[in-house]
Amino acid sequence: VVSFAKSIGMVALPLHKEQPGYIVNSLLVPFLSAATNLLVEGVADVATIDKTWMVATGAPVGPFGILDIVGITTAYNINKMAADSTKDPLKIKTVEYLKTNFIDSGKLGVAAGEGFYQYPNPEYKKEDFLK
Repeated sequence: VVSFAKSIGMVALPLHKEQPGYIVNSLLVPFLSAATNLLVEGVADVATIDKTWMVATGAPVGPFGILDIVGITTAYNINKMAADSTKDPLKIKTVEYLKTNFIDSGKLGVAAGEGFYQYPNPEYKKEDFLK
């Protein structure tokens, strides 16, 4: 499979065993959850959290820009499943926050034209965002 993937121009990512979420989601979900926790707990606002990540890592987009790309409904559903199964007060608070501030008002991310940012020209793509 690895040889075939390479032969058709794909990047082969061999796994040694099955893992829920495989590699990307095993890394991405906790990362996005940490960012959302910072927001919901009032530690910092969306732009500050994204700027921090972008400056610290050189990434072209921060966690809330990624959440807009993934879709806020997806983030809501992942957090809702976690809240329902664990009864974690922070997960419950996150679900309520996402529902009230985004889901109920149709701010579902890039596909809807608005989420944490407004599209097609989100704030994080502006030249002076990191200043």
